[in-house]
Amino acid sequence: MQKENLTEEKEITLSAENKTNGKKDLLKGLTFPELRNYFVGKGHRAFRGAQIFHWMYNRLVDDFYLMNNLPKEIRQQLSDSCELKTLKYITSEISPSSGTKKYIFETSEGNLIESVIIPEEVNLDPDQSRFGQTKTDEQQKRTTLCISTQVGCPLDCQFCATGLMGYKKNLTAGEIFDQYSLTANDYGKDKITNIVYMGMGEPLLNYDATVKSLQIFADELTKGISLKKITVSTAGIAPRIIDLADTGLKVKIALSLHSCFDEIRDVIMPINKKYSIKQNIDSVRYYARITGTRITFEYVMLKDINDRDEDLNALKRLCSEIPSKVNVIPFNSLEHMNPTGFSAQLQSSSKERIEKFVEELRYRNVTVTVRFTQGNDIAAACGQLALPLTKGTKSE
Repeated sequence: MQKENLTEEKEITLSAENKTNGKKDLLKGLTFPELRNYFVGKGHRAFRGAQIFHWMYNRLVDDFYLMNNLPKEIRQQLSDSCELKTLKYITSEISPSSGTKKYIFETSEGNLIESVIIPEEVNLDPDQSRFGQTKTDEQQKRTTLCISTQVGCPLDCQFCATGLMGYKKNLTAGEIFDQYSLTANDYGKDKITNIVYMGMGEPLLNYDATVKSLQIFADELTKGISLKKITVSTAGIAPRIIDLADTGLKVKIALSLHSCFDEIRDVIMPINKKYSIKQNIDSVRYYARITGTRITFEYVMLKDINDRDEDLNALKRLCSEIPSKVNVIPFNSLEHMNPTGFSAQLQSSSKERIEKFVEELRYRNVTVTVRFTQGNDIAAACGQLALPLTKGTKSE
């Protein structure tokens, strides 16, 4: 449980994002200390904050009237003055080939976001034996929820559909957590074993809300997904990687690397012009040292762009310097976005070339997983998430 501020009884001032239409206080997204202080400030006993926290984040309840250990009069007061819901379920779709399930939710402003349930995080190709991969018992039981942190994304990575759809806003901590709450209530809380912050948006450009949501998951009252089962994926916001290391939240981190050369990364990931490969490698090296966790390097395989021998050799050298593993990802089609320019020219490396990468890396004792396409038949595969920014409109 978070310990800060527990002895200081004060009323917290709710930010604008924790108000609904200027009328009700939005409690979803508040941490345990914030909830405790909120109820103390309203004249309630401090333990009411713990009760509400447990109902929201452990029991995943969004109706005060179902909180049966609260007196009826308090339930009525809370229902009149507070709100718990941040997202509205719109629709969902299941891939008949893989069981991947994509959810579409709407924020209170009418913005649309996607979350995806992946029955297995390590996806295996029918020719999996060629890559030395077999399904372990752990992988058979693993079900991963991929959640979003922004409406759209401002980074414009050329291989990512979300980058092509534009950017609208950051999600609140409540909206980030509610993707877990709503999908867990539908799909089954006990079935979701892992969470990845790899959906729409760059988590570390929405740093405060991302950290706040992680603090909620980390609290002992939540008792849901352990931080050991949560991964935050970043395109490379070097200063924030260091900040995240210093929070003490030992969440796993994945760096969307995709090239070890600045001149290539500048083209496929424009954020590299602001935070270079060296800055990001220095930051993840620091992260690994401070947290004691192993870094994941995500590597989308792009034909004739980052699959050359010099790319392979550079990746080998990098992995020898940092405790790490490589997640190799064949490029998934962006045809559903009708891309133009450079994005329209991208192709996935051949299976033979991917096999060469995997074999060479493993020969150097690098742990490698190959995340073959899963959910592409419903545009839910890695790099394919994209929607109109607002229901009924075209993407900006």
